[in-house]
Amino acid sequence: MKITEVEPIRISIPFEDGGTGEGLTPTRWNALEMCLVRIATDAGLVGWGEGFGYFCSGAVADVVTRMIAPVLVGETLDEPERLNDLMQRRLALFGRYGITMFAISGADIALWDLKAKAEGVPLAALLGGRGRDAAPAYAALVRYGEADLAARIVREAAREGFDKIKLHETTLEAIKACHAAAGGARLIVDVNCAWSLPEAAALVPELMALDVLWLEEPVFPPEDYAALIALGHLGLPIATGENYCTSHQFGELTAGRGVKVHLQPSVTKVGGVTEFARVAALAARAGLALMPHSPYFGPGFLATLQLASAEARIGLVEHLYVRPAAWLYADHPRPEGGTITIPEGPGLGLEPDPDVLARYRVR
Repeated sequence: MKITEVEPIRISIPFEDGGTGEGLTPTRWNALEMCLVRIATDAGLVGWGEGFGYFCSGAVADVVTRMIAPVLVGETLDEPERLNDLMQRRLALFGRYGITMFAISGADIALWDLKAKAEGVPLAALLGGRGRDAAPAYAALVRYGEADLAARIVREAAREGFDKIKLHETTLEAIKACHAAAGGARLIVDVNCAWSLPEAAALVPELMALDVLWLEEPVFPPEDYAALIALGHLGLPIATGENYCTSHQFGELTAGRGVKVHLQPSVTKVGGVTEFARVAALAARAGLALMPHSPYFGPGFLATLQLASAEARIGLVEHLYVRPAAWLYADHPRPEGGTITIPEGPGLGLEPDPDVLARYRVR
């Protein structure tokens, strides 16, 4: 079976989050931008992937068209790992991380979708077996920048059955207000590298007093391994990795460092299923938990669920707590009582809704 076509498809689905959409991104964020990767074969099978696309879907799509497609078209669809390695080696000149790796991630997910479909099994079956039919999930809120508003949304998520809720607030005032509103739900605090090491160290005892589950990306740059390790020894679990690309960066963090962090590979950034699986192997050797980054609603989210089915070390799945105008899948898996059912169909388990693709496609 040979690859005959590699096509990026950009879609943009508006969403509401209860806030202004400002504070965390370069400009107002009110649409789910996706760069889907569609790979077709001479056997008539089609695989779907997703490269991280928020605010950069056009750039990722351009890499797929100009760099990924020429590498993959004509190749035999055998082992996705071989094709992932081929893409990484052929595109090393254009940067190992960032946009290039986002595009490789999307293609890799599509290749794994194809392989599982060719064998007529869910992707989890190729990754060690379907170990569970559902995964625990937490609600990931956007950054509101207003303590009262953030607290109101926390209260809403808790009422919906989420017992774990992630904040992106950066002030202790807002975090305390959200804790008071959580009604027993445990908070996760992700500040997206907003604090210095001294600031983070000073706030760790405050967060521990609030029974925070973990502190995510506390300092800049996110790959300041020494700072992360130092914070990890203060008693509060530290989480990082959503902005790491390839298992190599995770290896740099974990190799012989006595690190105490949760690893957070993002399947649409890290290098797809192939590199995610390599990070999972690193986590197993180091005895670390996996808490994948997955605030998206396309093939990347489905791939994360399939990985969660096969990999018991994955503790929680991230669900972005927003209300999109449409779902890419007619039966998109949504949390119920803090649990997400994992699709059982072949490959990723579901196929994109063609009407949604047509309506929200960026042309």
